[in-house]
Amino acid sequence: MPVGVSVAVIVEHGRVLLCQRSSTSRYPLKWEFPGGKIEMNEEPIQALKRECYEELCITVNDAILLQTTTSHYDDGGTFSVHFYAVVQFSGDIENKVFNAYEWVNPKELLEFDLLSGNVDFCKQLPKILEEKNIL
Repeated sequence: MPVGVSVAVIVEHGRVLLCQRSSTSRYPLKWEFPGGKIEMNEEPIQALKRECYEELCITVNDAILLQTTTSHYDDGGTFSVHFYAVVQFSGDIENKVFNAYEWVNPKELLEFDLLSGNVDFCKQLPKILEEKNIL
């Protein structure tokens, strides 16, 4: 059974926030969107808000579900990933867990060493954001 994950595509000034996993994490130094596992009895949107606060010290005020996909990894990990566009948040971003983070033009995401489960989504993301009038 896949592990449920909520992921934040934080959008600001036409760019999205991309984060680099720590060197000691599973899938070290890969680039991803912030977020994490959905806990027992937690809704995906609740997990999104909790993870954004825990990882970046921001409060998600408005988020739109963009897509849910299942990702399979070579090490046997299987994840059901809920990708949300975070279009409004409060607080200043404070990096609590990542090696680094960058604001990236969505069309340039594939230039990064992405977590494999994010690659297909990142290929589609510029079109998705445009169709939903998010950029």
